[in-house]
Amino acid sequence: MKTTRMETGKKLPTLYVMGAGPGDPELITVKAYKVLQQADVVLFDNLANQELLSLTSQYCEKIYVGKQPYRDYTPQETIHALIKEKAYSKGTVVRLKGGDPYIFGRGFEEVLFARDNGIETHYIPGITSMQTMGLHDIPLTHRSVSEGIWAITGTKKDGSLTKDLRLAMQSNATVVIYMGMKKAAEIAETYISAGNGHIPVAVVQQASLPHQKSATGVVKDLPQLIEQNQLTHPSLIVIGWVVALEQTTAPLNAQKLCHQ
Repeated sequence: MKTTRMETGKKLPTLYVMGAGPGDPELITVKAYKVLQQADVVLFDNLANQELLSLTSQYCEKIYVGKQPYRDYTPQETIHALIKEKAYSKGTVVRLKGGDPYIFGRGFEEVLFARDNGIETHYIPGITSMQTMGLHDIPLTHRSVSEGIWAITGTKKDGSLTKDLRLAMQSNATVVIYMGMKKAAEIAETYISAGNGHIPVAVVQQASLPHQKSATGVVKDLPQLIEQNQLTHPSLIVIGWVVALEQTTAPLNAQKLCHQ
């Protein structure tokens, strides 16, 4: 990271909107690692692993601006005000956001705000949580099983379930639902009403961390799976035949062996 200074000798106000990845602190990019080491201020959210803060210098100011689901949260206006204040008073601000800041985050809103206020901006992608499904033997795509991915939010701004779910159900794509735990019953009913209650589903909590939890079944039983396995936030809901790939491909593999 290059340090740019104004004619006054102060650092140029700069914002890095950075993806902290899915939880495991080793899953950040090399670029993110380097930028954190030179940050003057880090504004970190609830899903960013706080172990990453140890990469910063002893002079770096660290401020929690988290938003916990259905609980207390830092208003976006407060975060914007901090970005402006700290960028102009300190220099390099890192907005450390869980996963990838541009996937169901408000990272680009913060970039636009910073640009409107004369702050130089940079974006550093992060591994989004759906990519950790591979750690649980769930590939998001697989030849002849799933030809694509629908990544949707379970809860829209107005609190309702997105209508995109019904569109996604019409394809053989893997459906990944972020922020859908409170909508489990409605998701299940949507699939049941379309005659798709038998499709495999997985719920994975803290997928990349040692204390991860998960459960698999069929989507019609989604609320029961969550309750019986005491799953909570942050979790992803994955619906599609890739969830049961070993079972669905085993007969095909056996047939191939018999004919060799």
